[in-house]
Amino acid sequence: MAFTEHTIRSRWVIPIAGPPIENGFIVVTNGKIVRTGKLSRLTSVGESSTTRDLGDVAILPGLVNAHTHLEFSDLQHPIGRPGMELAEWIGEVIGSRSKAAGLAQANAASAQSVITSGAIEACDSGTSLLGEIATTPWPGILKSSDQQIQIFAFAEVLGLSPARATERLLAADNHIASHPMACGVSPHAPYSTPPALIDRCVKLALRSRCPLAMHVAESPAERMLLSHGSGPFADTLTSLGLDVSGIFPWSHREPFLWLIDRLAEAPAAMLIHGNYLSASEITRIAAHPSLSVVFCPRTHAYFGHAKHPVSELLDAGINVALGTDSRASNPDLQLWREVRFLLNHRQDLTTESVLKMATLGGAIALQRSDSHGTLLPGRTAVFAAVPTTASDLKSLYGDFAESDASSIDALHNCIAS
Repeated sequence: MAFTEHTIRSRWVIPIAGPPIENGFIVVTNGKIVRTGKLSRLTSVGESSTTRDLGDVAILPGLVNAHTHLEFSDLQHPIGRPGMELAEWIGEVIGSRSKAAGLAQANAASAQSVITSGAIEACDSGTSLLGEIATTPWPGILKSSDQQIQIFAFAEVLGLSPARATERLLAADNHIASHPMACGVSPHAPYSTPPALIDRCVKLALRSRCPLAMHVAESPAERMLLSHGSGPFADTLTSLGLDVSGIFPWSHREPFLWLIDRLAEAPAAMLIHGNYLSASEITRIAAHPSLSVVFCPRTHAYFGHAKHPVSELLDAGINVALGTDSRASNPDLQLWREVRFLLNHRQDLTTESVLKMATLGGAIALQRSDSHGTLLPGRTAVFAAVPTTASDLKSLYGDFAESDASSIDALHNCIAS
């Protein structure tokens, strides 16, 4: 490969792994970051180097959206209504999904086009790595798409009946075999995936040496179902013609503590949402370094949930990532709007912690911190840039809180290759 070196300069460089650098630069060779620093200390990079001055922007690592369902990317508005009970919303999603599944079977190319449109939206707003919950068989994105984005696709597994569970687990096994470099398994949620199936998913993750992702502690109704076999989720499942009497409540005295310990046996696992984790459950998660929690701020707000325990999670030393979830519960897939939402609504969080959740936190959760999430040497040269004329950190962070995702440029390998 021919040696190509580029230098990128901007008003600010945000390495994530270190403090922000005013008047900073990034040197890239063959698509990999070589070094970063302050321009006043930049030594000659040689005749082979070219410099691109991006001017009044702050360069960050490409954002990492750790949780999406791209199959809903054609929705113009979220499903249901703000503040509705999650169990009721799930019922509406199942209806929408059944219709979409029928269309996908009739026209697989259409399903792929919808997934691709979601990936393009994410990429165009600064995201470089995305964690996807994939309905199998998963078509991926159109090969003609020139978007510089990596998708880590977790095969979704669910089924309250043994036949359905076995079918979905086999499909997940096939998915992992077909996508060995960027895949995982996702037992969907406690209300759709009984303990025996969760066990089988963990064993598949261990056998395949892949990570796992699961929706956990989304609502009080979920806890009521697992502990007592009653409540809104029991009503929704029964209305769908499912007999839940032999499945719920779970036999475990502390269902979520059992679940946390079981998921921790996988090579790595993401607990998605975690809206209603208790103090004892947060302590248990912290005891397992392989576990991460994915927080989806605007989806959380859509349902009107109680204050998310993200501050407690961070204080406990737990890795936290950000996600957008899907257009079924969020108006768009633009992760920077999740950042901005937190900067404007969660004053208990530092700007540094929010930026880390949007970059390195997601990369760690997806086991890609060796290539994404920071501007350290050796990482892939994928960047997002936020407009700013700030001359100090306070002003810079103020600009971050005000900058809309539509003003973010996705600065990918086309700059640095």
